[in-house]
Amino acid sequence: MGGLRGLDGRVAIVTGGGGGIGAATARRLSVEGVRVVVVDTDEPRAREVAESLPGPSAWVRADVAAKADVAHYLDVAVSHFGRVDLHHLNAGIAGSLTALPDLTVTEFDRVMAVNVRGVFLGIRAAFRQFAAQSAEPSPAADLAADGAGAIVITASIGSLRGSADLLPYQTSKHAVLGLLHGAAVYGGPLGIRVNAVAPGIVPTDLFAATPDAPGGKADMTRRASTTPLRRAGTADDIAGVVAFLLSADAAYMTGQVVSADGGASIVSSVRPSGGAGAWDTDAHDRALYGRRTRQSAAHPGPGLR
Repeated sequence: MGGLRGLDGRVAIVTGGGGGIGAATARRLSVEGVRVVVVDTDEPRAREVAESLPGPSAWVRADVAAKADVAHYLDVAVSHFGRVDLHHLNAGIAGSLTALPDLTVTEFDRVMAVNVRGVFLGIRAAFRQFAAQSAEPSPAADLAADGAGAIVITASIGSLRGSADLLPYQTSKHAVLGLLHGAAVYGGPLGIRVNAVAPGIVPTDLFAATPDAPGGKADMTRRASTTPLRRAGTADDIAGVVAFLLSADAAYMTGQVVSADGGASIVSSVRPSGGAGAWDTDAHDRALYGRRTRQSAAHPGPGLR
């Protein structure tokens, strides 16, 4: 088994577990001795991941934005393993790179439904299940070091920073931090810990719908090369952080957002070491807005003077 405390023999639900970070987390937890329920809208992929795990597993097709489906994946987990101790609320969608004026309400609502409503429903279901497993919770001081349960949300570097594209996604990832903080405060006295991981650039199928667009999947490796670690992250990089946060080794952590982004979120973009002046603002603005902005016309980028 693995080396993290308090995971062996536990039961975990991993949403969005059919690929990417979710699949990597399912594998890591299974290696640590956790019994894993893989949840995904793509049932064949969920089954494939579950059947590939070294330890006991189950799978279920579910839409995390649907109340009935969330109740169903809890029922499957309990029917297979008798309880649920850990939740990795990872399922999410990226949405499009459409510019703000052209975004539709339908597109905005679709991203918010999965990325925010789905996390809310998952947190609520987790708390209800934890309560059912311990009808009379003891004060936190009386609980074992690994507590009554743990939840990890997949946030994003987009939860902490702003950009002019991926607006619905970025908004949703800011919103989950509100859910994180409220749930952590509520759960603390019950011995329930709630934390989040904020991945940076991790090339997965999340951005497969925008394969060739700037800011989409095609240029992820190039953009990641500007981080202090000079590389993109891997799903396994993130899974290790999730496993730690779910383990008893993180027993005194709750309400925290742990960045796993190669150092991207600490960089000052206006310093030379952060790439200041190394890009052509006019070319960027032409691509984003379709014309030169008033500011770029007054202050041309390199080579335009």
